[in-house]
Amino acid sequence: MNEESKIFVIGLPRTGTTSISVAMLEAGFKVAHTAFTKEAFRLADVISDAPCFSDFKQLDQLFPGSKFIYLDRELKHWLPSMQRLLNKMAPALKPKTGSFSPVLKRSFNETFVTNNDKLLSDLHLTNCYLKHKKQVQSYFKERENLLIINLSEHDSFYKLCLFLSLPYQDGQLFPHLNQGSQVANWKAYKHKNKISSFSSGKDHRQFFNY
Repeated sequence: MNEESKIFVIGLPRTGTTSISVAMLEAGFKVAHTAFTKEAFRLADVISDAPCFSDFKQLDQLFPGSKFIYLDRELKHWLPSMQRLLNKMAPALKPKTGSFSPVLKRSFNETFVTNNDKLLSDLHLTNCYLKHKKQVQSYFKERENLLIINLSEHDSFYKLCLFLSLPYQDGQLFPHLNQGSQVANWKAYKHKNKISSFSSGKDHRQFFNY
């Protein structure tokens, strides 16, 4: 990878983005779990979650030579987990009154159509999941800079190490974080290589203009 290249984790929320982010921290990378400013993207080696899952095409153009990791998860496990998350996030996702970053709100709305009155239904979320997965597979078809893994599979850590040319120890597994109703373990995880989602630089807290 060149100096401008990054590693983007473009799996949807509740597919293991926190677990892989922590694993990347432990591997020595600077990691932003969500990034809402240009500076956060500049500082981090690895960026996961919003807005990467919605903006992977734009990021591929902005950061030539980057690698992308799509996280797959069985729908029977993802659906209830995502429904809990969206139910908790709903007030802060509202376009005008929501307290979340405009970048995060846009990312979620583009992917999940958050103003839909059937947002939490199995059918709606299944369609969103499958649409996103199809978009990723279609965009990266016949390219070698995409890895698709399911963190619950025993060889997923090995595949990650192979993809990124990292050393692998036999039996290494991903940490299991944000299980059940927990949705904020990233904030509680302390590490010197964590990059703030709202990092400020010469452009203050501006986001990309795409």
